[in-house]
Amino acid sequence: MPSAIRQIPLEPRTRHHSHDFHQLVIGLRGQAEFEIEGLGGAISALSGCIVPANHIHYYVGQGDNHQLILDLPADAPSLTGYHRELARLFDAPRFFDLDDPLKRYLDFLLHELAHTPGGLDDPAQSERLAATLLGCLHARLGGPPSPPPRRLDLRQLDRFIDGHLAADLSVSDLAAEACLSEAHFRHCFREQTGLTPWQYVRRRRLEAARQLLERSRMPLSEIAACTGFAHQSALSHAFRRTFGHPPSQLRRRALGHADQPCVNGSTC
Repeated sequence: MPSAIRQIPLEPRTRHHSHDFHQLVIGLRGQAEFEIEGLGGAISALSGCIVPANHIHYYVGQGDNHQLILDLPADAPSLTGYHRELARLFDAPRFFDLDDPLKRYLDFLLHELAHTPGGLDDPAQSERLAATLLGCLHARLGGPPSPPPRRLDLRQLDRFIDGHLAADLSVSDLAAEACLSEAHFRHCFREQTGLTPWQYVRRRRLEAARQLLERSRMPLSEIAACTGFAHQSALSHAFRRTFGHPPSQLRRRALGHADQPCVNGSTC
């Protein structure tokens, strides 16, 4: 999925969801309320919020509102390579206000989007505009250099995650298991693994699902429930995105192998 910049109003009734890409929301008009993994706040014109990937968030628009929304997958050019440091913006949810220089850049960004051939559908222009905005935000919100991170016991965390795959795990649960504050845990975890906690948990869930597909005949809906996916289609989408093929293809291959005759004539 490429990065996308869009302008929409938010509905005047509370909605909630999570998604596997980061999101930056900036108010252009009116007001909206957000709650991101327990952190609540309101955004109005020229203020915004950061929604990290896989964070459940509630949101509702109030009256005549309009929002600028950046959808940013973890592998977006504006968050990788030369810009990889900008991914730290999404280590935790937060709310922010635009200062005067950022307000002027927002005006420029909106002007560029309105006058770019292809408009909001031009991915190259969207990436350039997004990288500049993220860089400016990172310079303001990044904070002072952090002390060297503590080494985490990943084997202990793996056992905890694997024992709670079907549960609604939160970053605070993982931080408590490591006996760290949530903010310190996020920093240590990214430094040690190169992943956010949610990316890591998602990877272990998918690996567990793959093993169940290969070693059992459980229905895909049960495998999804056992490994923490909301429903079968959510598992299928994540599986295809990660492994390049649907889970049904792996299941057919595994069953085909299981039905091959052994040397003694029985079924392997």
